[in-house]
Amino acid sequence: MNNEKIYAEIAISNRHVHLTEEVYNMLFDEPITVKKNLMQVGEFASNQTLTLKTEKGILENVRVLGPFRKYSQVELSYTDAYLLGLKPPVRESGALENSEAITLIGPKGEVYLENACIIAERHIHMNEEKAKELGFSNRDIVKIKVNNDKGGIMEAYVKISPNGYYEIHIDRDDANAFLLNNGDLVEIEK
Repeated sequence: MNNEKIYAEIAISNRHVHLTEEVYNMLFDEPITVKKNLMQVGEFASNQTLTLKTEKGILENVRVLGPFRKYSQVELSYTDAYLLGLKPPVRESGALENSEAITLIGPKGEVYLENACIIAERHIHMNEEKAKELGFSNRDIVKIKVNNDKGGIMEAYVKISPNGYYEIHIDRDDANAFLLNNGDLVEIEK
């Protein structure tokens, strides 16, 4: 690869929930339905929402994402976690050991989940072809350079998967701190 600058679009990840089919069926009487397809191939925001509850607080209308996973996981921003009185670790998706517990409330019932709540690490999705083109390997740590009125540098890891659509996932807190919106282009540096 030559020394040309590399750019990618920002995708802001709001609070959301991934569920196993078993947990979903404890919370809802209806089948999961697609509200909007996401850029990551095969993934979608559903029409279904939940309430998150802890001893300290409640967050309502939290979107369930599909398809079903092999684990149930709640992804929050630090601000959301603070409102709920939680201190979840910053982790990649699926790394739930010693994470926070939380109660999910749906129209059919509620489920208490141990080790289910994290703040997602910043990451850059891409497929194998894009990774090869850019010279990245899975789990590479890269710098994200933001050039605007509140610019700066963030780090993120590269997440290569067959369905990976090339975009950077950050949470709402990161987006607000750097004055970023969905679709904004930022520079990536190894």
